[in-house]
Amino acid sequence: MNSHEQLGDDLTYSEDGQQYLSFLLEDEEYGIDILRVQELRGWAPVTPIPEMPDYLRGVLNLRGAIIPVIDLRLRFGLPALEYGPTTVVIVIKVQSEKGERIMGIIVDAVAETYSLATDQIQVSPQIGGVINSEFITGLVAHDDKMIVLMDIDQLMNSGELAVAAPVAG
Repeated sequence: MNSHEQLGDDLTYSEDGQQYLSFLLEDEEYGIDILRVQELRGWAPVTPIPEMPDYLRGVLNLRGAIIPVIDLRLRFGLPALEYGPTTVVIVIKVQSEKGERIMGIIVDAVAETYSLATDQIQVSPQIGGVINSEFITGLVAHDDKMIVLMDIDQLMNSGELAVAAPVAG
């Protein structure tokens, strides 16, 4: 079997590549390392926590573990969107100095799974914008759009999030 298969115009499936789960926010596509994804859940209401930032929507009981749930739209300063049938909570594992913890991120929709060779990932330019470039591991050109690959550890360990989520035990 050939180790590379063409996906669309410029993405190649590579058996030795790293896999990413992509999701949508405000018509932009983002990707995270698929090894960090524990599960995908349809939107269900969470328990709100008083006096937390607006993007920390609350906590979710996941088989006995209480996990914080972050709305990435609000975290990135995008306008709030009513949750609907495509809204998904991606349950992820986050590494920090204190160990591993489980968190949920709310996204508009899950898009695709990509397996990317290292040479397909471009270094992120150091520019300002909606997302701090320290949260970006790279960019991938796909058709007429860019997929932004996120460093989920950096993002979820920044600012208030570092203290908002207890370490999973």
